[in-house]
Amino acid sequence: MPIQIRRPTERWAPYALDRRTGHVPQRERLRTRGPVARSCLKGGRTRAGERIMMTEATARNGATIRVDVSRNQTTSPWSARLAEVCLRFGICPEVDPVDMVRRVSLPIRAGSVVAVVGASGVGKTSFLDVLARRCPEARHVGAVRFPRGPAIVDAVARRQTLSNALSILTACGLGEPRLWIRGYGELSDGERFRARLARAVSLHLRGRDPSAPLLCDEFGSILHRRVAKAIAHNLGKLARRRGMMVVIATSHDDLARDLQPDIVVQLVGGGQHRLTRHQPENRPLSIARRFCVERGAKADYEVFAPMHYRHRDELGFVDRVFVLREGVGGEPLGIAVYAHGPLELNLRNRATRGRFRRNPRRLNRELRILRRLVIHPDIRGCGVGHWLMRKTLPMAGVPCVECLATMGRINPVFEKAGMQRIGVCAAPPGQERLLSWLRQHGADPLGPDFERQVRRRREIRNAVADVVRRWYQATTGVKRDRVVGQSPRLLAQTFRQLAWSRPVYYLWHRDGRRFDAATGDNPDLDGTRPSPRRQES
Repeated sequence: MPIQIRRPTERWAPYALDRRTGHVPQRERLRTRGPVARSCLKGGRTRAGERIMMTEATARNGATIRVDVSRNQTTSPWSARLAEVCLRFGICPEVDPVDMVRRVSLPIRAGSVVAVVGASGVGKTSFLDVLARRCPEARHVGAVRFPRGPAIVDAVARRQTLSNALSILTACGLGEPRLWIRGYGELSDGERFRARLARAVSLHLRGRDPSAPLLCDEFGSILHRRVAKAIAHNLGKLARRRGMMVVIATSHDDLARDLQPDIVVQLVGGGQHRLTRHQPENRPLSIARRFCVERGAKADYEVFAPMHYRHRDELGFVDRVFVLREGVGGEPLGIAVYAHGPLELNLRNRATRGRFRRNPRRLNRELRILRRLVIHPDIRGCGVGHWLMRKTLPMAGVPCVECLATMGRINPVFEKAGMQRIGVCAAPPGQERLLSWLRQHGADPLGPDFERQVRRRREIRNAVADVVRRWYQATTGVKRDRVVGQSPRLLAQTFRQLAWSRPVYYLWHRDGRRFDAATGDNPDLDGTRPSPRRQES
């Protein structure tokens, strides 16, 4: 006669996250049957077979939450195969509850960072579920729904300025302009995690309770370790700067140096834990200890060209190249390209009181332009850009270095490096008339068929080529026509960048001298006042 094993009478109905709020529903929605299940109702539960005990303290700023999590026997669909396994290996289908987290007291404080660390299966996810249940305003990154239609930049911080949206995206590891204009469905798994994190941060900053925790489970588990460290570094700084509480759960113990958590909860299993408090320090990125700057060549820029939003532009007359590497001869992580500057710039003439006007020899002898500054997308937003500039500006070999940067309107990296912001370049004369003329002739530079219009219509191509040609001659001084032979696609792309480009002009002097482009009452570069003749336009 076969042995019969009675199926357990307990059945637990797991919680489901609310799609609108992303929170665990209230315990009144718990559906249980059986005496054991009813006895566990006091603490509620987050997943099948888990019991949660919490203090009755309200989760407000300055309060403390006590967490206890026990795991009971889960009820699986009974089958002959399951019964045979239990008989063969002597496993009892009904076991005593196992303590996973016991007596963890976590303070809830705005602007703090908490790291829950431990191996897989020790209760990190259950720990976050407790916080999500106990704090009504808590937000779980994994429960954030990202809209599929709009571009990434339109789904993050929609009610804030573009500068704030881009700073959040960069802090969360999406610092490349070409990713900002793509849809969520076009991203890889790692990029999707970063996009959800950026959206969760932007939504959380709009919340009513600044002390409510932002929860992130399996932080950085699918990312390259360098990317995970960079995001941890940026997220820790962002949380303290914005007064936001962040709680992350991770099985990696190499993120503490970059995250700089206030509290580390180390779960070791069996209900045991170690809670350590730290004083956050303002430290650079951990991998910066291995950084080294080497002299490079123009060919080194080929690796970084696809990472720059103006990757089709030529570099001009390159003078010096410096490459940032992760260790001597290691992987390149950044590049700074210094070249000879354009012959004439209005803002330069105003700031230097005409010292370089119609004087190409002095220009070549005393001034260079920072033509490119490109940092690997993995470590953008970590302060590496202005660090590289501070290292290489004195190595340019000239008293003055200038820079024209569109990114300067949303990123203060150049000011942090010691350069002075002089002003924003004005639109070229007649540009509005040209754009109006193009639209009247059915050629919208922002339209999807603009490239086809440039290819098929001679008058459109000639107008676009004339603008590009004059720009080449003004910036390089070369008389030959570089537009001849260029493809319609390259012409259309270059024209778009020129038509809407309003770069910020920066100037740097190795002696720390300051310029005043507004009044023009600063001394000349050599410490003397310019003569009246040199002041003339």
